[in-house]
Amino acid sequence: MSRGERRWAVVAAAGRGERFGRPQPKQYSTLLGRPVLSWALRALLDEPSIAAVVVALAPGDRRFARLPESREARVRTCVGGARRESSVANALGALEGEARDEDWVLVHDAARPCLRRSDVRALITGVGDDPVGGLLAVPLGDTLKAAAADGRSERTVPREGLWRALTPQMFRYGVLRRALALCLDRERSITDEAAAVELLGLRPRLVRGRADNLKVTHPEDLALAGAILGAAGRQ
Repeated sequence: MSRGERRWAVVAAAGRGERFGRPQPKQYSTLLGRPVLSWALRALLDEPSIAAVVVALAPGDRRFARLPESREARVRTCVGGARRESSVANALGALEGEARDEDWVLVHDAARPCLRRSDVRALITGVGDDPVGGLLAVPLGDTLKAAAADGRSERTVPREGLWRALTPQMFRYGVLRRALALCLDRERSITDEAAAVELLGLRPRLVRGRADNLKVTHPEDLALAGAILGAAGRQ
């Protein structure tokens, strides 16, 4: 990291978790005695080079204030939007006046509780001074099938060269703001920040991460996440 550059982090936590199928959002579900969001924040807060973490929350969120992480000096909040790109853009806006265009921003999912500090360091080291930035990802190992409308397998999709995107994803503050502004202007919905940066014609670097950096999507994922955390000694 060049002199004068700083690192910031953003956690997108405004989602309602419709696919999760429970009344409360998945980021507040209990996992080994703590909310999923607490676990997601911990690996970022354990990285001393991150100046601040901005958490984008749903309007009217009252749960976050009960988390011990909400009282940490480096943690801030902002109101998120209805879609991911809006939430992350709002969080970047909350850093306006402090973050410089050349600063780095790590964007992480609130529903990824199994992130390890070693992966945060791998991303920071792997991206280095890359002119674009990059993301944690894992090469696909499963056989992929394309489904037909009747629910039958139509064809096998070659997996060579395909990676599963993870978070955090790390880009320059100025690049990421431009990319998200373009998405919002075009009303282009995205599922990760790399997709937004790709819209600028840029090619993010893939940094191999751990396959157990699980995203909690369904209730049964909580048991798997608990097993991963327990195996890592994080209880």
